[in-house]
Amino acid sequence: MVAFRILLLVILVVLAGYTADVIANHGWGLLAVFFGDIGRMEWPGQFNLDFLFMLTLSATWVAWRHEFSPGGLVLAALALFGGALFLAVYLLIVSWQARGDARRLLLGDSRADATIDKAR
Repeated sequence: MVAFRILLLVILVVLAGYTADVIANHGWGLLAVFFGDIGRMEWPGQFNLDFLFMLTLSATWVAWRHEFSPGGLVLAALALFGGALFLAVYLLIVSWQARGDARRLLLGDSRADATIDKAR
């Protein structure tokens, strides 16, 4: 779990720095560029569409992990729009809350408890 947390920190620092530089040089116009590339039906658009689906899967997992609660849906929206910046912070936090237990990290507390009870 330590190596995983180090990876998350590296992702967070590198991506935050890169994002800050892009915003400083090109502004906040991400969505027009993002969806414009998709609309042109070229390789950058294919990459963006693939990435959009990965964001959707990430958001769905976060919502599911929180049992589609109102708070879980808010976190899912943050996952969808925040991408790896959000997910790195989220996974760092829940990895500490799970105390390194991968089952709790992936499933959430209630589902992890249920699987442990079934195993007994």
